Amino acid sequence: MRASHDRPQPNQTNTETQQMSEEKKEAWLNRMALATVVLAVCATLSTFKGGGYSTQSVINQAQASDQWAFYQAKSTKQHLYQLQLEQLQLQKMLVPADNPAAEAFEKRIAEYSQHVQTYETERREIEQKARALEAERDDAKRHGRPFGLAVIFLQVAILLNSIAGLMKRKQIWWAALPIGTVGVVLFADGFLSLF
Repeated sequence: MRASHDRPQPNQTNTETQQMSEEKKEAWLNRMALATVVLAVCATLSTFKGGGYSTQSVINQAQASDQWAFYQAKSTKQHLYQLQLEQLQLQKMLVPADNPAAEAFEKRIAEYSQHVQTYETERREIEQKARALEAERDDAKRHGRPFGLAVIFLQVAILLNSIAGLMKRKQIWWAALPIGTVGVVLFADGFLSLF
């Protein structure tokens, strides 16, 4: 024979049934949990992509700075050759045309003119590389910024979803939805440059 304390009490069964029916009524919690997972995945990917673009931006900036320093060095050398060239041209004017030194001056002037042209060509190439790196840097910043903002909105939405789930307050979830939507739109903007 079973003891009376082993059998479920009528009040206990009713309470469990009531709890189960309440859980069935709160199906929105499943949708909220699914939305939270989607937001968390987007936040993780935003963090990853934003960090990648940030790193790329820093690398491109450093490489562009190196190119501009190289450009400046070439400009200084070109300027020195230009000054020497002008000085040689003035000195050559003082030498009579039939003087053997005039030929040496011509040879040196041609050599220095070639150096000036070479440095000018190199400077243009370096400038193009530096500007291309700056464009890549700017593109990385343009893509990275929305990812950074997306993380903020997505994290706030995840936080609100967690609070809504803990407190079982649907209103809080409804408040989280537009915030999460902004985060998802910013996440998409990071890839597509919509704005």
